[in-house]
Amino acid sequence: MKDKPIFAKTAQFQDARMARAAGWYPYFKPIQRSQGSKVYIEDRALLMMGSNNYLGLANDPRLKEAAEEVVERYGTSCSGSRFMNGTLDLHVEFEEELAEFVGRESAVCFSTGYQTNLGALSALLGRGDHVICDKFNHASIFDGIFLADGTKKQVTLHRYKHNSMKDLERVLSCISPEAPKLIVIDGVFSMEGDIALLPEIRALAEAYDAGVYIDEAHALGVIGESGRGTCEYYGGGEELADVLMCTFSKSFGSIGGFVAGSEELIDYIRHHARSLIFSASMPPANIAAARKALEIMLIEPERITRLQDIAKRMLSEFRAMGFDVGTSQTPIMPIVIGDNQLTFQLWKALYDRGIYVNPVISPAVPPKRSLLRVSFMAVHTDSELDQFAQVTREEAGKLGII
Repeated sequence: MKDKPIFAKTAQFQDARMARAAGWYPYFKPIQRSQGSKVYIEDRALLMMGSNNYLGLANDPRLKEAAEEVVERYGTSCSGSRFMNGTLDLHVEFEEELAEFVGRESAVCFSTGYQTNLGALSALLGRGDHVICDKFNHASIFDGIFLADGTKKQVTLHRYKHNSMKDLERVLSCISPEAPKLIVIDGVFSMEGDIALLPEIRALAEAYDAGVYIDEAHALGVIGESGRGTCEYYGGGEELADVLMCTFSKSFGSIGGFVAGSEELIDYIRHHARSLIFSASMPPANIAAARKALEIMLIEPERITRLQDIAKRMLSEFRAMGFDVGTSQTPIMPIVIGDNQLTFQLWKALYDRGIYVNPVISPAVPPKRSLLRVSFMAVHTDSELDQFAQVTREEAGKLGII
């Protein structure tokens, strides 16, 4: 079977095999147990400094209890799509709570965050539409656009330089004033940790008659005084973005996602999003866990404050030590190295000393911008943060990175 031409590429792919043989392959590490800020890999405890579990809720006993309770009532799966037999009263109730939380009329939940962007964007974009994207947007955004174009809708994609309002205006000015236009952005960028210039984007959108779609995967529970994300961070509300999307796999400590907007917009997505119609719905346990997380965000705002304080402290410390942490403003801290080999060497040195971070190379980041992606959690203690800073400084110094 492997001698068939279609499979030739699989034999030619040697990068992962070579990395495993050399002893520094960093991916698909099986985690045996997770407890607070620690994970157990290869029978030893490591300090987790790379999780998107920003508020530390994925291991909260209240989320576990909520999940267990609904499994007893509803079972482990809905065994159907939302369109048919897969809508529970839990889905509907949670969607109402989410819409209220983000200040929108309506919301609809998908089974993953990836499917949310895939479904919502491919549904909203039609023949002759123009979509304008920040070059650093998440892959799921681009895949949603590609799906729309793949269905022969003839959607035109434009990319502009990261957070460059001058380049965004240049792109908008080149599109016919009559053409339908949608600007799509991450609120917080997943690798850089910086924040979209949303008020300026909205002003340009109004000037050029474009809609605004914002992905808040790394913003809800993270920025804004009460964790309501980028709109709140800038002191605004629904007037800053027409469509808001978020995943439950970060601050919500679960899995799934939702998109929110006007009643008629969400009703349209419900009836046109292929990843909603042709996929099993979000399981009961995941709904209950995410719903409990939302409740905790509202009654324990100190978690969000703690997370924001950690981000300010660590970004300041790492900049003072001479690290390039880019333009980050959030708990996502890129340690930019640029060289792939050095990136893997520093990752391995930290791993060997009991610290887990994420090595990221192209195409996840632009060429020559390889980095270690660090993400802090509200449950990290001051002593753990001190340990991380000291060990990273020592190992980066040995490699000549600082």
